[in-house]
Amino acid sequence: MLVSAPASGQGKTSVTAALARWHTRQGRRVRVFKTGPDFLDPMILERASGAPAYQLDLWMNGEADVRARLHAAAGEADLILVEGVMGLFDGAPSSADLAQAFGLPVLAVIDGSAMAQTFGALATGLARYRDGLVVHGIAANRVGSAHHARLLRESLPADLHWLGALPRDPVLALPERHLGLVSAGELHDIDARLDALADAWEQHATTALPPRVAFDSNEALRVPKSLQGVRIAIARDAAFCFLYPANLDLLREAGADLRFFSPLAGDALPECDAAWLPGGYPELHLHALSQRIDLHVALRAHRAAGKPLVAECGGLLFALDSLADRDGNRAPMAGLLRGTAAMQPRLAALGLQSVVLPEGTLRGHTFHYAKATVDAAPIAFATNPNKGPSAEAVYREGRMTASFVHFYFPSDPLAAVRLFSP
Repeated sequence: MLVSAPASGQGKTSVTAALARWHTRQGRRVRVFKTGPDFLDPMILERASGAPAYQLDLWMNGEADVRARLHAAAGEADLILVEGVMGLFDGAPSSADLAQAFGLPVLAVIDGSAMAQTFGALATGLARYRDGLVVHGIAANRVGSAHHARLLRESLPADLHWLGALPRDPVLALPERHLGLVSAGELHDIDARLDALADAWEQHATTALPPRVAFDSNEALRVPKSLQGVRIAIARDAAFCFLYPANLDLLREAGADLRFFSPLAGDALPECDAAWLPGGYPELHLHALSQRIDLHVALRAHRAAGKPLVAECGGLLFALDSLADRDGNRAPMAGLLRGTAAMQPRLAALGLQSVVLPEGTLRGHTFHYAKATVDAAPIAFATNPNKGPSAEAVYREGRMTASFVHFYFPSDPLAAVRLFSP
């Protein structure tokens, strides 16, 4: 099922996580995907299901990559859940586009906290809005009582299945910050929270799952094996946590030896031929990162030696001379790229991105609250397929590539491999 909603904030992630944990506890093999570019929701969904949550996006992945991932998941899972993005029909491509392209039945999650019988009208509108889209069932979020849940359920037309509900309970809420949900690794009680969601779901759940869906086979993307023996150092901790599993898979398939290290834990830069500073929350760890003079020196030596280095979003912020948090506190960073940045109270950029690099054309997205001033000429500017205002600059010094863009490597495997090739 594709789990969607009329809008953001209705509770898609909570319901998807509750479903995943509930079915997993009953012995079913569950695989969960996330529609569109996102790092935080998949972290929660991975913990809920016990398996990595990959991205499905008709534009960023491409239809062939989406088909291959669904077909592979169908071969090993009893239930596939795909969490949508924004509202069901929002965006281009939308969650509804994805559902129709692959015949995915839809579960619509509706916040029922301030309505009764109108719940059924909203559900009917979602189900009838587009011909050919199959809305199998409806779930309610933030119900006030068993009586409230009954009113919502009875408001549905006969052809829409009631699949369950979650109560209006602050204890069940997943914590958020400026970029979205707090990452799963930062929540010491994440499994208890997920079990509580599953327990709450069980109170109103039904087993009215949709009929099975068959997915055509599709050959997986061919990845050049040109990184055999190449050691890639990858920063990974609470400050650098935005890593698509598909990106790591691609580098491994290309033959790379991935060597993870934690700047926050004091790890030295591993012996490596290339390095990657992914996105995350450097602004929340200014003091710790500013004190890593040894790492700053090692990274500058790495760049000076002409070795490949990719810095994405949070990695770009760490690569600059200094960074200020939302309270105005400023601290020195690695000094790999001349410039400064500061966190803003409002969103600075959001949208899908396509970048033409010397290595090839990579797709991805941007989503950040930081504003950077960089003393360098960009080698390229990203374009937004939906003609949105966000068009990120890409900087290149030697073999270092730095940008706010989060790249999705399978969008062009050859280009991704070339970025890290010595």
